[in-house]
Amino acid sequence: MRLSSGLGVAAVAAGLLSVGAALLAMREASLLWAVVTVAALCGHALTASSAPRVRWGAAAGAGLFALVAAANLLWYREHAADAGELARGQAATRAYLLESLRDGLDRQRLNAWGLALGVLLLAVAVPALPARGGRRGVVTTVLAMAVLVWCGLSVASTPGDPPLPDLFLALQPALLAALVTAGVLAASGWRGDRRGLLTAGTALLALVAARACPDLASTWVSWWTLVEPAEDAFLQPGIMVSTAAPAASALEVSSAVETAVALGGVGLAVAGALRAHRETEGR
Repeated sequence: MRLSSGLGVAAVAAGLLSVGAALLAMREASLLWAVVTVAALCGHALTASSAPRVRWGAAAGAGLFALVAAANLLWYREHAADAGELARGQAATRAYLLESLRDGLDRQRLNAWGLALGVLLLAVAVPALPARGGRRGVVTTVLAMAVLVWCGLSVASTPGDPPLPDLFLALQPALLAALVTAGVLAASGWRGDRRGLLTAGTALLALVAARACPDLASTWVSWWTLVEPAEDAFLQPGIMVSTAAPAASALEVSSAVETAVALGGVGLAVAGALRAHRETEGR
């Protein structure tokens, strides 16, 4: 029990460091601390005193999120190493843009698949949690439907004129993540802890999934526009370069908020599942 509590405290500390590094535009450090955060959550779940189904479900979900965070860290390091190697010439510029957009698509799809599978693994513990029902279940069901509607509207408002079948095919991982997180969010109101930690965690993860849909759609449309330009278009794609140096004291508030929402969602979901089972044992 002491080991589990220590790992829980370590997860909170590492999460704060990750958010702080993201705020200071230290992307690599933020990703590194994010890996430590989710790995510590995995250990916290494994060493907690809970039913095997709850313990292993929470640990498996956190472990998968840790693998996705590690993959993002490796991708960032490779991308940063290649960032200064942009070749000159229009053909090379177009090839670089295509490669960058393709890498971005692969990374966003990886994150979406990881979110969907991670939440599915966390959902393994939900049937073993105590039934709550009542107004909380109705509220979470309405929230889940709102998340799905928001995701659909954001995708429908994607700029450009891409072919819808191809767009939805490209969005399969993000749409699946939205469906899974919305489903677990709805279920968390009917089964969960008294303090609503599980509900809060799945709500944050649902926000991450809803944000992933328009982001992936926008990246895919940019890639599709570059690969399939309009027949009557004569302009060639280029790269806009800013000559102004970024301010040394600039804070990346949006990046810090995104990091806090993602890590907070995983942490609250794991803590809520473990707490709900302890409440059942204490009856």
